Amino acid sequence: MARAVLPPVPSPIVEVEAGGAARRGERLAVVHAGPDALAEAGSPHAETAADMQVTGKSGEVVDVPVKALGGTPGAETGDGAVPTWFVGIGDGEPAQYRSAGAGLVRAACALAEAEADAGRRVPTQVAVRLPAGVDAEQAAAFTTGVVLGAYRFRVTGEKPKPAVTAVRFDGEPDDEVAAAVARAREVAAASALARDLANAPSNVKNPAWLADVAARVAEQTRGLTATVREETWLAEQNFGGMLAVGGGSASPPRLIELAYRPRGATAHLLLVGKGITFDTGGISIKPAAGMHLMRTDMAAGGAVIAAMRAIAALRLPVKVTALVPSAENHVSGSAYRPGDIVRHYGGRTSEVGNTDAEGRMVLADALGYGIQRFRPDAVVDVATLTGAMKVALGLRTGGVFATDDALAESVCAAGDRAGEQWWRMPLLEDHMGDVRSEIADVKQAAPGPGGVTAALFLREFAGGLPWAHLDIAGPARAEKTYDEVVPGGTGFGARTLVELAASYS
Repeated sequence: MARAVLPPVPSPIVEVEAGGAARRGERLAVVHAGPDALAEAGSPHAETAADMQVTGKSGEVVDVPVKALGGTPGAETGDGAVPTWFVGIGDGEPAQYRSAGAGLVRAACALAEAEADAGRRVPTQVAVRLPAGVDAEQAAAFTTGVVLGAYRFRVTGEKPKPAVTAVRFDGEPDDEVAAAVARAREVAAASALARDLANAPSNVKNPAWLADVAARVAEQTRGLTATVREETWLAEQNFGGMLAVGGGSASPPRLIELAYRPRGATAHLLLVGKGITFDTGGISIKPAAGMHLMRTDMAAGGAVIAAMRAIAALRLPVKVTALVPSAENHVSGSAYRPGDIVRHYGGRTSEVGNTDAEGRMVLADALGYGIQRFRPDAVVDVATLTGAMKVALGLRTGGVFATDDALAESVCAAGDRAGEQWWRMPLLEDHMGDVRSEIADVKQAAPGPGGVTAALFLREFAGGLPWAHLDIAGPARAEKTYDEVVPGGTGFGARTLVELAASYS
């Protein structure tokens, strides 16, 4: 099989420094809510901003000619002589700061490319002047926007295009802001890694590759350990769902186990992420038109792996175990079929109705194993599971199904802090009868509302524990740029999982 040469995974991200000495060649970005706000703060840029009809709306980035600031090109001392951007933050909410950071870094990267094409010196460092009184949450949101707005993933033989490599907050922030910036960069790096994993093409990204990357990430992260279970072990332990889904592929399945065990931690959280590295739909084959996008069908597993890296790097005082059941769903003579009865880990059986409903098959095994093996206090599974959730919530909001109100509220609150949108969905008992099978314990693809019946199916394997199912089929992938998101895998869910783990500490 031909394999592409990928950029490094994890990919490099922008350095963000809260304070520090000025660097030669920096451009200045003045972040503001409009000319009136600049004037009120006594900024020397207020009059220029007003003359240029700058609005200060969120995400607005205006490149100011040096001559408009009263300086001379090439001079690098004094505010009036440094090439400058005006960057708007709207009403100053964290979401607006995140959008502003993303807009600024995109403008800076575009300038770097243009200057390189013209044969001039490439500006790769930016000094950012935030408004007086900016708080830790706002600075963290701006940092998140900078890191993720600059994200790129391209498999090419060409030399990488010039890009911004460092952003420095001008002045000396207090300790709380500095700590928030450092933390935000680490959490944003989780989203970036999750994007890397989702974007990698599937002629490289098979279950063994995903497991190898997870193991390498664990090896490089203090306090994080990885165990990779291969197909022989899966067969011995009766992981029928994973073996059925992976049975049609030349690349056998893998179960990825990640463990973080800080001293003194008592609460134990289990995370389970769908890791289907490519999904043809199997015998219930998908239409050809959108099948190439199925390289991102392991976006949730990628988010779980990336979140574990950040949880360990931040040394959160909570025990976390993560499981990523990884397989390829292919068509062949050994593929599983509609009408099959599959026995999962722990003994429960599923009647297969549609081989394209493979995610719940592998999650059922991992949930049963994780709960029996690790005895966690709460369980959260994440998956790009149903197209029905795209219809219900669109492409920017994840769905939350939960058996426990407190856990559901914790997930949504974690998403609010992370800048990821969630909406709680109902576990409608009226449809449970449709999930029951006459010839097995449960139907894998029951009739009715697809997101609800999929969640009810998974609940059968949650062991009665506080459990939440996060369906990210909509926001896991983007077709266009918005806020801090770029086309491709979005990394959605990774930051929420980190914040959720932090709430247990």
